[in-house]
Amino acid sequence: MVDLQPDQLRALEAIAATGTFDAAARELGVTPSAVSQRMRALESAVGQVLVRRGRPAELTPPGQVLVRHARHLALQQADVLVELGIAGPAGARATAPDAETPDPLPEITLVVSGDALTTWALPALVEASGWARLEVLREDEEHSIGLLRDGTAVAAVSSVAEAVPGCRSTLLGRMRYRPMASPRFVERWFADGATHEALAVAPVLAFDRKDDLQERYLRARLGPDPAGPPRHYVPASHEFLRAIEQGMGWGMLPDVQSAAGERAGRLVGFDDARAVDVPQHWQQWRLHSSSLDRVAAAVARAARAALT
Repeated sequence: MVDLQPDQLRALEAIAATGTFDAAARELGVTPSAVSQRMRALESAVGQVLVRRGRPAELTPPGQVLVRHARHLALQQADVLVELGIAGPAGARATAPDAETPDPLPEITLVVSGDALTTWALPALVEASGWARLEVLREDEEHSIGLLRDGTAVAAVSSVAEAVPGCRSTLLGRMRYRPMASPRFVERWFADGATHEALAVAPVLAFDRKDDLQERYLRARLGPDPAGPPRHYVPASHEFLRAIEQGMGWGMLPDVQSAAGERAGRLVGFDDARAVDVPQHWQQWRLHSSSLDRVAAAVARAARAALT
């Protein structure tokens, strides 16, 4: 039977987290040679290449499987220490573990979209920070799936309903997006309404090149290749909102973000009939973890309070 050694698994996880053997060694408080020896021993034990050496180092598919396993073990061990009453927020501050002893607080890596962080998810994360160390990765809903699949994250808020293998998926609610612009922008570009001709030339604002909400709206209005209007990109949710309010372009905004601007007269919905509902699903690994389940419950409560 293959015996997976904890120190070898921690070395593999550190390489995945930091990207190099040298950085992994610093993370673990050992020499780069020790990390290399542990990786050779682990690869020999499983009979497969786990890491492609380079800068950065890349996990092979078997390496990704073992990293998920390593992170499962670390999370479950932290939960056990909390359950035994020998770890937790107070205990973690009182005890200074050595370099290779896992932090007694559970460490949870989540993927959350910028819009969700800005509009409804942050209160849940603040609540969860009381019992876990959180690393929040900002990624578009659909692109968060890859981070779950390769083991980088243990949970994600995603628009994708189908569960990633090894995960379960739960619908949290829906964010309704509408095409929005400043009143002055509407007066200039859409004086006669959101016509085919106006949409073909009015400047468009997108979050980044992976943001396809505006493209989905334009395809519905202009056809399969809406290449005409110029695009601007502002990759931060708050600044994206401000750029629309100041007339840089029109863009799709969720109601939970645009409501205050509409009430104040800074924003106008110019084609409400073409709203786009984006589902918000919570996907998390299938493993027994009380801390991860508590995070899931906090996220679900925040979603119920804010989403449709």
